[in-house]
Amino acid sequence: MFKRLRRNRSSTSLRNLLQETHLLPQDLVPPFFVIEGQNKKQPILSMPPHHRLSIDNLIKKAEDLHRKGIQAIAIFPSISPSLRTLEGKESYNEEGLIPKAIRCIKKAIPSLCLITDIALDPYTSHGHDGIVNSQGVVDNDQTLDMLKKQALAHAKAGSDILAPSDMMDGHTLVLRQHLDQNGFKDVKLLSYTAKFASSFYAPFRDAIQTTLQFGDKKSYQLNPANQLEALLEAKTDEEEGADLLLIKPALAYLDVLAKVAAQTHLPVGAYHVSGEYAMVMAAANQGLLDKEAVFYEMLLSIKRAGARFIFSYATEYVLPMISAF
Repeated sequence: MFKRLRRNRSSTSLRNLLQETHLLPQDLVPPFFVIEGQNKKQPILSMPPHHRLSIDNLIKKAEDLHRKGIQAIAIFPSISPSLRTLEGKESYNEEGLIPKAIRCIKKAIPSLCLITDIALDPYTSHGHDGIVNSQGVVDNDQTLDMLKKQALAHAKAGSDILAPSDMMDGHTLVLRQHLDQNGFKDVKLLSYTAKFASSFYAPFRDAIQTTLQFGDKKSYQLNPANQLEALLEAKTDEEEGADLLLIKPALAYLDVLAKVAAQTHLPVGAYHVSGEYAMVMAAANQGLLDKEAVFYEMLLSIKRAGARFIFSYATEYVLPMISAF
């Protein structure tokens, strides 16, 4: 007699009772794109219906999401091209857009966890994540010096978690030491431990309004073909003092996510990136699929693979589906 495994799937209540993985509001981290000004909304054409938001409008959105169970948000800047330089000096301006946004958000919603990006690409005129030397190569150690200044500016403003996404060697160790030496021992580091040189980032670059002026990022972001290298990066970041780890992108790298989660006791998250979001929206707009159901399935698969938290632009689509539980 064959085994009747379908018996455990025979009713909604039984399926809910036996469900192994649950997606909850507190698992999700919606990213936001911040611009200067008051009461401003700029549509992001590659990521409908998302907008770049002025700080006041961002706070309204964040307050609503926090009431619905969201515990953390991530913010990224879209600054004027006139502020972008070869060195990205605006990145550590303590009166700049992101430090100002941090102060306003923490004042308005003190119980909300705020995650801020540590990287130079929104601030450089060439679009790279670091200082480019005379040979046209991103200089690792010069970049670290800039990241230390940026991290300190964010910490002083009140950011809860700093998320270095630059993929420079030693960034976790250098930032941890610099924060500790300046009295910010309680500020957490979420290291983008495995950020792959992916083709899924294009809508994000549109959102922050930056363009890579030359070359590519393959000398510092990970080769999509490599898994062991990602595990080594994760081990190194843990040894250097990371509090949390992040895998980016998520869906095309679920194998990496699962293996990193299995090798560490640190919380591991994944970034459901802009291209993964935009593909679903494009198909949904053609009537080819149900975006809410697909996003729920995608995010559930990321959680099932081992993510303790998920950065996702689809947060508002799945919240009604998961808040019912």
